[in-house]
Amino acid sequence: MIRLAEGPLTPAHARLVLELAAAASAADGVAPLSEHVMLHVRHGSAVAEAAGRDVVAITDGSGTAEDTVVGYAYLDPPDDAQDGDMSGELVVHPGHRRQGHGTTLAKALVAGADGHGARVWSHGDLPGTAAFARSTGFTRFRELWQLLRPLDGGMPLPDVAAPPGVTLRTFRPGADDEAWLAVNRKAFAHHPEQGSWTREDLQLREAEPWFDPAGFFIAEKDGAVIGFHWTKVHPDGGSSGGPIGEVYVVGVTPGQQGGGLGKALTARGLAYLRDRGLAEVMLYVDGDNTAAAELYARLGFGRWHTDVMYRHA
Repeated sequence: MIRLAEGPLTPAHARLVLELAAAASAADGVAPLSEHVMLHVRHGSAVAEAAGRDVVAITDGSGTAEDTVVGYAYLDPPDDAQDGDMSGELVVHPGHRRQGHGTTLAKALVAGADGHGARVWSHGDLPGTAAFARSTGFTRFRELWQLLRPLDGGMPLPDVAAPPGVTLRTFRPGADDEAWLAVNRKAFAHHPEQGSWTREDLQLREAEPWFDPAGFFIAEKDGAVIGFHWTKVHPDGGSSGGPIGEVYVVGVTPGQQGGGLGKALTARGLAYLRDRGLAEVMLYVDGDNTAAAELYARLGFGRWHTDVMYRHA
């Protein structure tokens, strides 16, 4: 018998959700849950940006180690930057699909939205997910493009100097946290996922195994932080299954944009990833962010994958 468990994840269920996510990633070739939801599963309420609602579809083992998690859904709190909608994610174990569990979880998310619109990410734009979305009343709403660029071979990296009066250096954990958060809030004031980060959200990532301040670049002018480029290295997930670099996030404070700082920061990060021996680098950009997409195209990036957000009114 399958039942839904709502509320904070127990340690046992959190472990089973992580195992479910790994199984889905292996079956689909794409991770089913975003970074901030994975951090929420692992750390619970410590993640201020992901203090939302959990719904777990489990076999009835009365909360013991005998429970089997067959599906998981997560929903963020309402977000004014998203017109009050609640956004989340949903995954069903590959061994338990086409048995109605996804529909049950989708209905639970819509009911849990308490009258707000509900938005759900589909990572990889899988055909089965598109059909599932239509059948449960969700419509395609937003695209997040994943772009890819080689770091080796015949495509040279851009050599871009920082604008006059600007110096580039690496991030200092602890000393630069508040200054970085201030620039991040300004640069992503209208971005529902990035701009709301708190110090706790930053520190959780600083504690992750992949974090390396040597790949986190800060732009400074007159003693003030005005921009940054934070890179990330994934041990796998490249086009051939090997390691891949990521332009994790690039931000420039309003008033400093348009002078080539973003391009200079991006170029510095790309050179760092190349010098680490990585063969390719990827990044995410909103499908409707024409200016950013054109900038990255000029830097040699091309479309690779697409994540899709579906919305239930």
